[in-house]
Amino acid sequence: MDTHSVKTSANAPAHTQGIDAGKKIIGRERGIVTDTLGLLLAVIVTAASQSDNTIGVRLLDQAKTAHPRLAKTWVDAGFKTTVVEHGATRGIDVQVVSKDPGTRGISIVKRRRVERTLGWIMLHRRLARDYQTHPGTSATMIQIAMIDNVSRRLTGETTPTRPDT
Repeated sequence: MDTHSVKTSANAPAHTQGIDAGKKIIGRERGIVTDTLGLLLAVIVTAASQSDNTIGVRLLDQAKTAHPRLAKTWVDAGFKTTVVEHGATRGIDVQVVSKDPGTRGISIVKRRRVERTLGWIMLHRRLARDYQTHPGTSATMIQIAMIDNVSRRLTGETTPTRPDT
């Protein structure tokens, strides 16, 4: 489970966007839950001013409702005890996985495949910025992008980078 902030376009209503103070982004926050393959299980789009704990609680509820056998999830250090306690009430073991404090710079954190899924989502032109006026439509666009991603995996199709000469 993870979240990330994305800027919104000019047509998004002001009440559906907020300011992510940590990243200084005016826009929306996307929260997703994936399985170990990076496939989407749940998605929520809210104002960027929402805390990770609030988004995490809603994500756990949505994921557990859609996938009753969900028993464990890994989160980053942005999710605090509220999400861990809520997961325990829903029967989900929420484990906080953080990078080794001795390493500096970028390091690979094991068991965190959700960042890869966020990267796949950002490859879709319409999701590089949030152009939708309603957050629910934005969540639907993320689901469509993941359907496209899975269908490309199944068929082995790749997007050509340049025309054949």
